[in-house]
Amino acid sequence: MSKLKDKVAIVTGASKGIGASIAKYFAKEGASVVVNYASSKEGADRVVKEITSKGGKAVAVQADVAKPAEIDRLFAETKKAFGKLDVLVNNAGIYEFSPIENVTEEHFHKQFNTNVLGLIFASKAAANQFGPEGGSIINISSVASTFAPPTSAVYSATKGAVDTATKVLANELGPRKIRVNSINPGMVETEGVHTAGFAEGEFRAQIEAQTPLGRIGQVEDIAPAAVFFASPDSAWITGQSLVISGGLS
Repeated sequence: MSKLKDKVAIVTGASKGIGASIAKYFAKEGASVVVNYASSKEGADRVVKEITSKGGKAVAVQADVAKPAEIDRLFAETKKAFGKLDVLVNNAGIYEFSPIENVTEEHFHKQFNTNVLGLIFASKAAANQFGPEGGSIINISSVASTFAPPTSAVYSATKGAVDTATKVLANELGPRKIRVNSINPGMVETEGVHTAGFAEGEFRAQIEAQTPLGRIGQVEDIAPAAVFFASPDSAWITGQSLVISGGLS
């Protein structure tokens, strides 16, 4: 039996990487999926095509979660397409590493506006759209919130904020049958990691050397946990952060 049959889910930042994998896994388990993207329409359309070609249901909706007005449109389009909402995955995020000497206001606000402000406003919209039966919010955080690598002061701070917001919202929304949990991946091989130049070289070798399982993650290592948190299998779990990092901590 499909674990997410008749569920409707929004996955933010789902045009590539971890978000795309989660969207595909959700559809495979029977959910109707809104594939959100900020700028990569081509990528989002590709994810939707892959889902629908296998008999699944998905639509792509553009919205930059750093802009509250666009979040409102994302949720309005979701209701228009599928009539309800059961699951929100706050996956959209950006990272820019910088030594403290080079940190600027722009560097700070760019990451906090997407990684924290966007997550909070999307969670607010989801809480308002979930039905009386409640729902599940899944935040994609990072092991960086505790691993705290050098030159990541701003990025790691955003993920620390995500971890705290997860616990606060779990306490606040629990009486409304809304569960809130986070997944904290270690280094995962994604398009973004390749673009940043981390996929090969000294940084990757250093991470793998410190990881008990001896490798960086793949997107397929993360998506099944999102299915678990979205499904009735985790019906009595909220306010938790699940680290998926090959043992890196």
